[in-house]
Amino acid sequence: MDNAVLEWRNVVKKRDRMVLGPLDLKLYEHYITALIGRNGSGKSTLMKLAVQLVRPDEGEVIWFGRPYPGGLPADVRAEIAYVPENFAAEENGIKMDDAADFRASWYPRWDWQRYEELLRRFDVPGGKKLNKLSKGQRRKFEIAAALATRPKLLLLDEPSSGLDPFAWKTMMDEIRRCVDEDGATVLMSTHIVEEVRRMADYLVLVDKGKSLGMLEKDALLERGREIWISRDDELLEELPGIVESSIESEGMVRFVTLDYAGTAALLDEVGVKPIRVRALELDEVMEHWMNGGLSPV
Repeated sequence: MDNAVLEWRNVVKKRDRMVLGPLDLKLYEHYITALIGRNGSGKSTLMKLAVQLVRPDEGEVIWFGRPYPGGLPADVRAEIAYVPENFAAEENGIKMDDAADFRASWYPRWDWQRYEELLRRFDVPGGKKLNKLSKGQRRKFEIAAALATRPKLLLLDEPSSGLDPFAWKTMMDEIRRCVDEDGATVLMSTHIVEEVRRMADYLVLVDKGKSLGMLEKDALLERGREIWISRDDELLEELPGIVESSIESEGMVRFVTLDYAGTAALLDEVGVKPIRVRALELDEVMEHWMNGGLSPV
């Protein structure tokens, strides 16, 4: 695997109602990682740590292989673009074009052609102050401005909030383009399962301030199956990764496993042929993961 672009090393951050960490996590270059978890689990705090809006109480954050405890230098900040869930109130009275001019002055790779193309595709009217834009229009502006920087590291906190379906698809296409053409690394906090399914290479689950692991999405999907077999209570007890089971009829049992490879090997070994096998949907596997039924391998 490639080098880590962003790393949290034994990070602890104490908030009013929650302690985030201790947490160790790496983001590898050229991949899209989806940060998933319930509301209040610590996802936004992780994002803020990554742009030094907050500092860790313990541990350290590493950018492109180096820590910057005294603050991120301008040339490092210029490699990072961040779209927060809640917009900065200080910019509310600024016209959209003036806000773009200001941001362009801080980003040497700012691409005006890409910025204007995205505004056209997003159908965002020019000349307005940012606080006069609708929530969806403001979100589109923020995404267009972030992508125009051609970042090496793109941080998106609930980026689809307020977007219509057409803008949502454009956003996903452009984020993928940012990775494929510019070689960016993306961390995206989202609760939209379809967003995760279409875009993510890796998933990180955060719950109650703790990381429950990082898994490759395709490998995760390979692990989950719903299986029906002839009833055999002793065999069921031996099967690995069982998170749910029920008797479907007098002679048949249904169960869900999150270790399909191990289950299939054992069934084959004892000569039991499944009556039916169904691959779990991503949201089903994620739910079992959140409920403690899955550990990284």
